[in-house]
Amino acid sequence: MIAKGKFEINMTPQSDEVPAGRFMLNKTYEGDMIGKASGQMISKRIEGGAAIYFAIEEFAGTVGGKKGAFTLAHKGFMNEETQTLEIAILEGSGTEDLANINGTLNINQSDGSHFYELNYQL
Repeated sequence: MIAKGKFEINMTPQSDEVPAGRFMLNKTYEGDMIGKASGQMISKRIEGGAAIYFAIEEFAGTVGGKKGAFTLAHKGFMNEETQTLEIAILEGSGTEDLANINGTLNINQSDGSHFYELNYQL
């Protein structure tokens, strides 16, 4: 199954004494996923432009009209030649109607907006 829509994100920088950035994430999803998510991201960018990030996001709301919650695990990497982003539902993290959910999430940005496509199975 596929769920599509748009989300808004608010990233709040956190203060740490390590050579990486940490952010609190708050998202609002609309479309086939309706709900809110919160989480944390840690990232590192080096001189020359290469960067990596990891995040854990906790979504609660509905997917295709089914209510529940689940965890999304993010891993992204970029350099001058390539960019990869992998976002997967943490197996076993679903609750309520989404108890058996698994799959992946793709994100696209266009004109300052964020769009998602969740490819999932229940």
